[in-house]
Amino acid sequence: MDEFAKTSRRAFLRGSAAVAAGTVAGHAAAQGAPDPAITELQDWASYLGVGVDETPYGLPIKFETDVVRRSVPWLTASPISSINFTPIHALEGTITPQGCAFERHHSGAIELSKDDYRLMINGLVDRPLVFTYADLERLPRENHVYFCECAANTGMEWAGAQLNGAQFTHGMIHNMEYTGVPLRTLLAEAGLDAAGDFADKWVYVEGADASSNGRSIPMEKALDDVLVAFKANGEALRMEHGYPVRLVVPGWEGNMWIKWIRRIEVTDAAVESREETSKYTDLHEDGVARKWTWVMDAKSIITSPSPQMPITHGTGPLVVSGLAWSGHGKITRVDVSIDGGITWETARLGKQGDTKALTRFYYDMDWDGREMLMQARAMDDTGYVQPTKDQLREMRGENSVYHNNCIQTWFVNEEGVAENVEVS
Repeated sequence: MDEFAKTSRRAFLRGSAAVAAGTVAGHAAAQGAPDPAITELQDWASYLGVGVDETPYGLPIKFETDVVRRSVPWLTASPISSINFTPIHALEGTITPQGCAFERHHSGAIELSKDDYRLMINGLVDRPLVFTYADLERLPRENHVYFCECAANTGMEWAGAQLNGAQFTHGMIHNMEYTGVPLRTLLAEAGLDAAGDFADKWVYVEGADASSNGRSIPMEKALDDVLVAFKANGEALRMEHGYPVRLVVPGWEGNMWIKWIRRIEVTDAAVESREETSKYTDLHEDGVARKWTWVMDAKSIITSPSPQMPITHGTGPLVVSGLAWSGHGKITRVDVSIDGGITWETARLGKQGDTKALTRFYYDMDWDGREMLMQARAMDDTGYVQPTKDQLREMRGENSVYHNNCIQTWFVNEEGVAENVEVS
């Protein structure tokens, strides 16, 4: 923050304290004329509230009913094979409540009970095995916070500013604490020697839904940080997130996070299924597709102010807030620009983020009512710097849908209303 902003904020706080002190003194001197706002008996203080028996599972209060997932009907052909968006503009911190976390389905969310659940491990292992849900609960478990981002997040923005809102441009993402068994533990139970030569070995992971969504994962990743998860944010997975068991593939595109996981096959080559050939590949300008683009590169977004979160309090102190993440590791720095990338200031991180997890950032400023072109730029611990749209297009053209991690721009007008725009 520059010295002017610091001075202005100190002056604002001193002024607020003076007003508060004057208000208290005024009430003390006017004892014969009580303030109606103080003596009025409000409705909520005149009757008993809701008892604990009436809320066996807590839900948001009615005043927060606008904080919900939303879909864009024309983005997909059918609601059965569709996606909705996390309301990232309305959330704080980094953990996404399960009830707000985005969904992506290829054939709809299925109901599969714990009693009916089975997970097979087969292929190039010494002992093909079938695990029940109870079997998984008996194995050593771990807890980790990771983000899950759809490869198509921000995909509509390749051809220009399209969707007006952080929820719609960047909301195909969530960040939750997952509990599960490392995949390497299950593979070891099936007789896979973790010290072996896995240069040419893969695992093919398949879901139990009607689409039989399946993806190939190189063995190096499978033995690293992949989880077979059965809890999220301390409770059972929601149906739409793969209840009772899903795969967690930290830092890699969401399509690989197989839900309702039913089979893991060890193979000597990638299966090259539909979801990793005709889909989830990045098409270049010349028609050649990038292959095996699994990692979600460093990315950031200002969530407030944004089109769904305009500035409503007028001029003065303003907290710019947003999210940053990287599939390569930790976010180490986020810069914010209010002039379309001409100048940058370093934001403060809400807390040091976990690896491959969302990081909250803040930029404290004083807004004087002038127009702004707001951007954020993330950097991770590998030295990667988030690119502009022009830099991405120069490398990959405009044919792609996936892996768009460009810098996003909001135009904020003199009334504090924000709009999705492009700068060049």
